[in-house]
Parts: sequence; C-alpha cells; structure tokens
Amino acid sequence: MTDLSPLGARTVELLGELVRNACVNDLTPASGHEHRSADTLEALFEGLPVRMRRIEPAPGRTTLVVALDGSDPAAEPLTLIGHTDVVPADDSQWAHEPFAARIDSDGVMWGRGTVDMLHLTAAMAVVTQDLARRVAEGGARPAGTLTFVAAADEEARGGLGVPWIGEAEPQAIPWRNCISEMGGGHIRGARGSDSIAVVVGEKGAAQRRLHVDGDAGHGSVPLGRHSAVEVLARVVQRLACARWPAGGGGEWEGFVSAFEFDPATRAALLAADYDGDYHEFGDLAAYAHAISRLTVAQTAVRAGGPINVLPSSAHIDLDIRTLPGQDDDFVDAALRRALGEVGEHVRIERLLVEGATASPTGTRLYRAIERALRAQHPGSRVVPVLFPGGSDLRVARRLGGVGYGFGSFGRDVALGDLYSRLHAHDEHIRLSDVDLTVRALAAVAADFLGAR
Repeated sequence: MTDLSPLGARTVELLGELVRNACVNDLTPASGHEHRSADTLEALFEGLPVRMRRIEPAPGRTTLVVALDGSDPAAEPLTLIGHTDVVPADDSQWAHEPFAARIDSDGVMWGRGTVDMLHLTAAMAVVTQDLARRVAEGGARPAGTLTFVAAADEEARGGLGVPWIGEAEPQAIPWRNCISEMGGGHIRGARGSDSIAVVVGEKGAAQRRLHVDGDAGHGSVPLGRHSAVEVLARVVQRLACARWPAGGGGEWEGFVSAFEFDPATRAALLAADYDGDYHEFGDLAAYAHAISRLTVAQTAVRAGGPINVLPSSAHIDLDIRTLPGQDDDFVDAALRRALGEVGEHVRIERLLVEGATASPTGTRLYRAIERALRAQHPGSRVVPVLFPGGSDLRVARRLGGVGYGFGSFGRDVALGDLYSRLHAHDEHIRLSDVDLTVRALAAVAADFLGAR
C-alpha cells in the first residue's frame, strides 16, 4: 500500500466516504441528495472552533459552508469551493463497482467522483479541519479567514448550488480569493520540460436555438414547396463547414509554449488563421481546439410530425462556448456569417447565456499556488490555462473575486490523461496523487493566510 502523510491518510479515508455517499446528480431537482455528504462533513468539524451553515434551496440539495475566522479582519480571506455531487455511472460498463471506493493493491481508488472532484473536496475539508484543530489546541489563528464550501448541484451548472447562492445569498461566501477544480495535470515539452496546468478561466456558454421555416403541405404533392427539413439540412451543412473565430489570448500562448514546438509550428498555431486539426497536441487535440476558439456543437434537432405532412417549422440546438471577449452579438454575427444566404430563413433564439471568465496571474493567491507546486515539482513551470467546460469559479469571478482551478499530480499524470477520466467509466485516482494534492493545498493555505 502507498505510504501516505497523515493529511493524505485522512483525505483518502474521507474520499472513500464521499464516494460511498453516492450523491448522484442526474440533472433533475430531486436527485443529488448532497445532504448525505453534508452530514458526513458536518460531523468532521464537530467540536471545532468553526462556524457552519447549511444552505438548502430544495429538499436534500444541501451546500455546507464552514468558516474558520482569522485573527485579522483586514487580512485577505481564502475560500475553498468543492462540490459533493457526481454524474451518474453505468454499472454495466464498469469493471469496478462505481460507489464502493475500492482500493486495489497498486494504491488506486476506483469510484465515481474520485477525480471530479471528490478527492479535492476531501482535501479541502481536511486542510480546513487541520487548521481548526490547531486553533482548538491553542495554536495561533491564521491571519485571514478560511472558508470551505461543500457545494451541491455543480454538475447541473449549479441552479441549486453555488450560482444560486451567488444570486440569492451572496454574503454567505467570501468570493475574493477562491480555489476549486480542475488543475494539476502535466504537459511534457518536446525538449523534456515539465509544465503544470493551473486553470485561470473558463469558456462561457452561449446556447442558441435556430428556427427555420418551410412550406406546409401534403407529402404527396411536394412540387414547389420547401420542407423545413430541407432548409434545416442546409443549415446543418453550413454550420459543419464553418470556420469559427480563433483567439485564446495569453493563456493560449502559454499553453502552446509549454509544448516546446519548433518556431514554425508555434507561429502557425498562434496565428488567427490556423486551420489545422490540432494533431500537434496529441491526445490534447480536442482540448487545444476548444480553448483556442469559439466552438459550436450541433446537439439536437426537431422537425416534422406525421409522415405525410411537409413540416412548416424546425429547429436545431447549438451548444456554443465562448472565449473571454466574445459576447452575444459576436456569437450571432459569427452564426450569420456561417449561414450566408440560408440565414434568410433562420431566426436565432438565445437560450442559456453566460460570459467567459478569467482571473489574472499577478495575484497573491496565484503566486502562492506557484510556490506550492514548484516546491513539490522542482524544475517544473506553472502554466495558466483555460477550461473548456464550466465550474463554480465563474460565480466568484463575476462577483469580483479571483478563482483558480487547483490540483497536484505526479509528473507521469499528463493533462490529457487527467481530463480523459472526467465522467468516464472506471474513474480512478492514485492515493499518492491524493496525498500530493492535500499537501500542496495545505501549503497554499498556510502561505496565503499566514498560518504556520
């Protein structure tokens, strides 16, 4: 069995409990049952000098907020945001029972949520508990207040979790300096360098529904009429062949630089007119494509009814993800350019709209993260990257704070490997990586809060 630090051993034990709680979020309001893990975590802090609050917008959808007050009201606070819900698991596709938290002889825990993100949630709880224990035993309080948030409903974009709190009760959480998922994977350069990814921002959502019109009529006499299905097919083809605007800013340049490409390849990848397939990035090709430009995914269509009726209307849904600086007018203009003359038959409806967010790298918190990761991985660089999906950190950024996706894994854990485990069958994590993460997080908290 893997040798673990005391913090690591406690984190692994707690991680197993959180996995076994099976807080499965199937995107319906009645799922999740995060109250189970809120109960587990509340018991962890029993008798310690912390303030605890349960926030429950709907029955069972519990977010637990734990605060260890600092000694200096003027000192910068630190907030650790983890979530306790997980996506469903198809038992028939798993070699290991998804909610048993089995640890094999190689020191690997198998279970839904081990990577996304219960190992980090457990680490956050243990780091907070450890500082609170020291205070209870007569040690000095950290200068700044440490807050741990065990959030509900993150996997459904937080309608009953952190985004709900941000709108309904923003005072419940200090937003100024936040850490959450999903960093720590390694990028190996062509000349042997090692870079560690820290997520500093994430793409926005600009979901659209495109409505098209056609000529109604009987299917037996189609001459002279245009079925909405035919128009929709032309729309689908136009979108599939479109070149979407590139961008990415400094985060994209830093990401590309980590791979140590030759000058010509680097210049081509950073050019606004790059039109390749991103094969240069290997198993991170899809990730690189996603963080370098506006992406448009065609995800659902609806047209027609009875087989003998020409439909007069149809629609297609688009999952569109934006980079910082790409607003809704930018998105609609890009769609109009892609559609060309077919656009005359299309009406664009805006659905879910959330702008991209990003935090600067010149902050005290980012520098504390850099120091902790470099101490664990001497000689490695820390590289800020964008996340193509979403996390609760977008709420902190929109409320004026900074937020960084954190983690620490062994050098052999490539960024592509790490992201391939998200929501996948047989999700798993090495105990040694859990240990690295909790020790790095403890170092960041001590550094940033002034807790020694």
